[in-house]
Amino acid sequence: MLMYKQKKNQGTSAGGNRLLISITVIGSAGPIRFVVNEDELVGSVMDTVLKSYAREGRLPVLGSNIDEFVLYCPIAGTEALGRLEAIGSFGVRNFVLCKKPQLVEEVADGKPVTVGITRKNTGSWKSWFNKSLNLKVSSH
Repeated sequence: MLMYKQKKNQGTSAGGNRLLISITVIGSAGPIRFVVNEDELVGSVMDTVLKSYAREGRLPVLGSNIDEFVLYCPIAGTEALGRLEAIGSFGVRNFVLCKKPQLVEEVADGKPVTVGITRKNTGSWKSWFNKSLNLKVSSH
């Protein structure tokens, strides 16, 4: 029994460092925080976030298909993170999860034609983030 515990401890230390990450979901009241291994893939982190979000009963309802979402790191740049990259490779612990813009297709002469990208709200998460930083204090 003692050897089993030693092997178990060795296995967890060989798995890499663990990180407490914070993921803000656009439109949600607050971030979701949990611990992950730094070697865990971005795709599995996105899956965990969506499941935690649904389990907590947060609004708006997002669904569980990770193909409809992108994960950004606001500090590292404006490009979405690749799903096959390790979450610890970016050197940050704060991320933003938002829905991908949806393509609208119309059928013309029996062939689908891509019209463009529609958005329910004007702007993007970057503009929302910048607006939230520019808090104005009203004078009396």
